[in-house]
Amino acid sequence: MQPWRAPSRGPCTREDRCLLPVCLTSDCITRLHNAQVRCNARRSRARRPAQQRIQAAMTLQEQIDGARLSGSIQRDSITDLKPPIEAPVPRLHAEIISAIDQVSKEDWNACACGGKEVNPFLLWEFLHALEASYSAIPYRGWKPQHVVMRDADNKQIIACCPLYLKNHSSGEYVFDHSWAHMAMYAGQNYYPKLQCCVPFTPVTGARILIRKGFSTGPVHALMGKLLAEVAAELEVSGLHMTFNTVEEWRELEPHGFLKRTGIQYHWYNNNNGGQAPSSNPACQQSQGQKYTTFDDFLMSLKQSKRKAIRQERKGVMNEGLKLRRLTGDDLTPAIWDQFYTFYRNTTDHKWGQAYLTREFFHRLGDAMPQHVVLAVAQEPNSSALVAGALNLLGSHALFGRNWGCTPGCWIKHLHFELCYYQAIECAIELGLERVEAGAQGEHKIQRGYLPQLTYSSHVIVDPGLRRLIEQSLYRDRAAVAYSVEMLRQEASPYKAQA
Repeated sequence: MQPWRAPSRGPCTREDRCLLPVCLTSDCITRLHNAQVRCNARRSRARRPAQQRIQAAMTLQEQIDGARLSGSIQRDSITDLKPPIEAPVPRLHAEIISAIDQVSKEDWNACACGGKEVNPFLLWEFLHALEASYSAIPYRGWKPQHVVMRDADNKQIIACCPLYLKNHSSGEYVFDHSWAHMAMYAGQNYYPKLQCCVPFTPVTGARILIRKGFSTGPVHALMGKLLAEVAAELEVSGLHMTFNTVEEWRELEPHGFLKRTGIQYHWYNNNNGGQAPSSNPACQQSQGQKYTTFDDFLMSLKQSKRKAIRQERKGVMNEGLKLRRLTGDDLTPAIWDQFYTFYRNTTDHKWGQAYLTREFFHRLGDAMPQHVVLAVAQEPNSSALVAGALNLLGSHALFGRNWGCTPGCWIKHLHFELCYYQAIECAIELGLERVEAGAQGEHKIQRGYLPQLTYSSHVIVDPGLRRLIEQSLYRDRAAVAYSVEMLRQEASPYKAQA
């Protein structure tokens, strides 16, 4: 089987080079439709009906067992890639597994823990809890298609990649609904698509997990080319690697991945104006020391912001609530049942969707209690909880995830106390580098969380759709970078650095 190659389209016209409008005008829709018509006319083979393509993609595992990846793609495409001689990358065998439990916990975690940091969301236990609890399953639009690369000689797993076949865009937090609309206007099917991510988790981390001891650059190149070819062979609209690392984001671009950026708000444990520590060794001496107490952190803020935070915390304490951080053996089934009530109250109140099942939280507590930090507010003289915020603990960071309270409960600033201030206190006590407080929220800035860039990489198979998305992303990256810089300069709560 020959590797897929995009058909030649000839020179771009002036209309093709036109930037994507902010809103889709009829002229834009017409150009996109005409581009697709020209592209289809140049295809050497007739495309199968949409229903057949969707069915073929949704039964990916049956198609590839003993065929595609065990044959041509594995032997021909991968081994034809020639990494630098100095890179210790052996001859590789690639396969796709339809469930995380088809690979051992030890092998998967050896790759997940092979980088600079341990991210709890990438561990086998977390991904297995999602699948075993019926949270991320084909019935809900998440069909696991994890990619595993093995040494062809000794069968040792060298790299792996969490991958899902999807028929919707929910639970991703990098929104591509406008892309789906563009495809629809052009008469294309945007779904199914391939999604490389941790379901329901807007947390930055490696998406190509590499066992320690192997060079990342060559493996990124191998995996990137493989993923792009799989997307083209399956005739899905594309592949989307969301919340990946900046290294992956840069190294995948030469292999056909489009670059996208977003914004999150992180708190950094250094007395350096809330800025992320530099990776440049020459700048590390001037980056400031870690805070030793919450008051140390407050003293780095402007007086008005420091006073506001103290007033917010004082108001919560005046309610007489007992604040605790639960982890390990403290996480009993009764605690998880109460927290699930909080979680459902949040999704119902915000007109959201409850992606996670009750069983997921119980499995999370059983499988990785040492990684869970559950900040809760407890009624005085009672064991009943009134609110809680779920965090997961990594080697370098605390990651905020879900929050909720009892139905009908409203205590001013309790959300800020449990989600932000308790997380900062915990990070200071444990000496962690940072707190990542999840998606969205400019209100986090005045509480010490400054904007940071997030990254995602995208393969769009159709040339016409790809060109329009690429043009829009070029403008989008510039706008996001400008927003981050202006928010840091104009809205930062920290004192000016000398």
